[in-house]
Amino acid sequence: MNDETKHTSTAPAATGTAQLVIAILLAVGGIAAFYFLKTRPEAWASWAGLAGGVVLGILVFAFSPYGRRFWQFVLEARVELRKVFWPTRQETLTTTVVVLGFVVIASVFFWLLDLVLASATKFITGQGS
Repeated sequence: MNDETKHTSTAPAATGTAQLVIAILLAVGGIAAFYFLKTRPEAWASWAGLAGGVVLGILVFAFSPYGRRFWQFVLEARVELRKVFWPTRQETLTTTVVVLGFVVIASVFFWLLDLVLASATKFITGQGS
């Protein structure tokens, strides 16, 4: 059995949800500001509105419980990625050639099967040339 226990966050779930909603609203607000300010002659204003809204949304999300859990997931994924056995270049090339060979063989088989079945259908129904 695994003796490791998961500790739940002491922060109320409503706070995390509120932070998540605020982060989404900030990002959407940044996108809306981009389109609203697009009519202005200063091109940088629309891009500044977009960047500001998205960056603020990311910051609010990063400091929320959901953001911390997401960052923990990313760190754990990196650890697992280091454990992966990656094939050598030769193994990858050999596997690719074998797969392509079987694809060609299967393609020719199904093409011939299609010809035979089409001919049989024409013979049975009496249609065709």
